[in-house]
Amino acid sequence: MVSRRTQILNQLSAERNRNQQTTDCQSLDFIQQAIAFYKVQLKQVDGLIARLMQQSDDFKAKAKIMTSCPSVGPATAGVLLAELPELGEISRGQVAKLVGVAPLAKDSGQTSSHRSTAAGRSSVRRVLYMAALVGTRFNPKLQSFYQRLLKAGKPKKLALVAVMRKLLVTLNTMLRTKLLWSETSLAIDKT
Repeated sequence: MVSRRTQILNQLSAERNRNQQTTDCQSLDFIQQAIAFYKVQLKQVDGLIARLMQQSDDFKAKAKIMTSCPSVGPATAGVLLAELPELGEISRGQVAKLVGVAPLAKDSGQTSSHRSTAAGRSSVRRVLYMAALVGTRFNPKLQSFYQRLLKAGKPKKLALVAVMRKLLVTLNTMLRTKLLWSETSLAIDKT
């Protein structure tokens, strides 16, 4: 269902792009019908994912922990549960590398270059990006972290990837310790 949700979002995005580029009235009608159809299907899939998470005690408990964090909703929790089952069971460095948000060095001999992120699970990165973007506006801890990076002169994209990593590491810690956001929020500054 998570894969189907991604497919629907891709189709919805494509149809919205077509809607902006098309001037033919007949084509616009079909495009708008397709957009309406995908919106309905997205709601249905989201509802099914939510029901499936509620049927499993393990998923239900993990989703409750993750969604206690401001900026992480049911859709993000669903993707993380489906695409990143290791979350909460591995170290912070391992989870960051697994998703592709860990800064990796490309040093050789005496040559030292800047750190960059690469590879990893793109579907997880995609939902983490959106959650981090929301977090920079509505999650006070992530917002202050993001602002601190920007004031230090970091580019916005780099700061956002750092927020993604912090959010992922925090969720990993929350699941490992089985603590809700309110119980963990003091520890976020240490991650």
